[in-house]
Amino acid sequence: MNINNIVEKGDRIKVEYEGRLKDGSLFSSSESGGLLEVTAGRGCPIPGLERVFEGMRLEEEKKIAVEPSDAYGEPSEELKRDIPRCNLPSGMIIYPGKKISMQTTSGHTIPAEIIAGTDDSVSLDFNHPLAGKKLYFRVKIKEIIKG
Repeated sequence: MNINNIVEKGDRIKVEYEGRLKDGSLFSSSESGGLLEVTAGRGCPIPGLERVFEGMRLEEEKKIAVEPSDAYGEPSEELKRDIPRCNLPSGMIIYPGKKISMQTTSGHTIPAEIIAGTDDSVSLDFNHPLAGKKLYFRVKIKEIIKG
């Protein structure tokens, strides 16, 4: 057995992947977003996915289901906010489910989804769109760079 073909903590790896929801709909893939590049044991934004890499071999493929608690967490009511309608661009059409971007006071852009709107205010949800969802991945190790 060649140890160089097995992922160990600290190795930089490139992973072919496909992420789907329970209904089979695709939310992300290496085909559209390029190979996932991470350092094994640290650096993957989804903890439940990261744990699967260590011990995998080059070209090995696995399927894994990741619970919300090991992905983007459960939706939080604290991330739902009402803002004055005047804080949005004039003439913006408001409807539930519309995705928009908001700029923070520090200049960062964050995504939000409109929950509801009135003439005076808009209710926004700043939770990650995949919060509360079980995620299903197919991963395949394409490259291992020993750390």
